[in-house]
Amino acid sequence: MRFISWNVNGLRAVLKKGFEDIFLALDADFFCLQETKLQEGQVSLDLPGYESFWCYADKKGYSGTAVFTKHTPISVTRNLGIDEHDHEGRMLTLEYEDFYLVCVYTPNAQDGLRRIEYRLSWEDAFRSRLCELDKVKPVIVCGDMNVAHEEIDLKNPASNRGNPGFSDEERSAFSELLASGFTDTFRSLYPDKRDAYSWWSYRAAARQRNVGWRIDYFLVSDRLCGNIKDAYILPEITGSDHCPVGLDMLW
Repeated sequence: MRFISWNVNGLRAVLKKGFEDIFLALDADFFCLQETKLQEGQVSLDLPGYESFWCYADKKGYSGTAVFTKHTPISVTRNLGIDEHDHEGRMLTLEYEDFYLVCVYTPNAQDGLRRIEYRLSWEDAFRSRLCELDKVKPVIVCGDMNVAHEEIDLKNPASNRGNPGFSDEERSAFSELLASGFTDTFRSLYPDKRDAYSWWSYRAAARQRNVGWRIDYFLVSDRLCGNIKDAYILPEITGSDHCPVGLDMLW
């Protein structure tokens, strides 16, 4: 069973760059998007065999998540059910018989960490929700989580220490999430793999030089670790400042 996650940084833009061909070539069972930057009805997609589920931000052209799936879910839940966190379209939860699938676009702490208090409030609420779900059945979590967890997860850790996405607070929150019963699938398989990134700045030819960050993840409940077949990053796929990441599971 194949899962793909991609922060497209605007679905309308990436549709002009071959998105549908990429989508069909990857042939995923579940294809999760972040930062769709859409409102309902703004795009028309021809993706035979897939059902689509969307979570939109109140603000036009901002944030947003979506999941395309070959498998009809038992239920679909949008956002966290907490008013403070439910206006930016950041979370979709699909329930299946054997697991929950969560697609998330974690808030950015922003320059100068000016949104760090909100970010940490989100982290607490998000972790709490995942733990609640995990008590019922295992969870597969994917998305742009806006943090490079360890120094190996970005090209220049020393010069980025304390910057958004690599602050002590955000890294600690991610560590706390993993300690709550979740596994970073890519790092579990490739603990020492360097220069494996999923996001690059548009500045200074960062992508061409592979000066990047790994901030897009697949996490699974610890008890699903034996089901992991492979976890991977697809940097050859362009169209966004992020590339897709993938997870193949044995089921």
